[in-house]
Amino acid sequence: MDATTLAAFLAVDLLLVFTPGADWAYAISAGLRERSVLPAVAGLIAGHAAYALVAVAGLAVIVAGSPEALTALTVAGAGYLLWLGWNVLRQPAVVAAPEETVASSPLRVMLKGAGISGLNPKALLLYFSLFPQFLTPGTGWPVAAQTGLLSTCHLVACAVVYVGVGVLARTVLRARPAAARAVTRVSGVMMIGIGGLLLAERLTA
Repeated sequence: MDATTLAAFLAVDLLLVFTPGADWAYAISAGLRERSVLPAVAGLIAGHAAYALVAVAGLAVIVAGSPEALTALTVAGAGYLLWLGWNVLRQPAVVAAPEETVASSPLRVMLKGAGISGLNPKALLLYFSLFPQFLTPGTGWPVAAQTGLLSTCHLVACAVVYVGVGVLARTVLRARPAAARAVTRVSGVMMIGIGGLLLAERLTA
């Protein structure tokens, strides 16, 4: 894999990572509700890492070649996204004073993050649709090694961006409760919109 291919992948990947969605909404929520954003981000990264392991194992090629499997996974992810968005709209983040903040169990926060990113259609499409376009067999690098490198770059980008989102939510939105509620509502609407579009696209395909 040459530097040009890697740079092209990073450019596309960063555009996707910087696009708000379910992961962003959870990082923002953790920044507003929890004492530390690290367990939430660790969970989100764990979900992406699970996809990375599957991709490195070569199953991405198998799933990409099976429309039924890809449809089932996308529909499941879209449904979960709709459910998350509805819950965000029903219970937007409420900024509490530091002494009123009650942190959830770090393990629980991490497991929820893993579930969110693990069923995130954006992550699904990234690994099973985008990655194959940047793999170049016959260049001296095994496909598994190329996939591992791309996955590592993606995981690092996600970790940096999600920590930044959570910290900014804490430092900026805590002082503006109305803005915090507006941001979480917008995130909820976006999750419902993305989930609905993905669901309609797959069911009508």
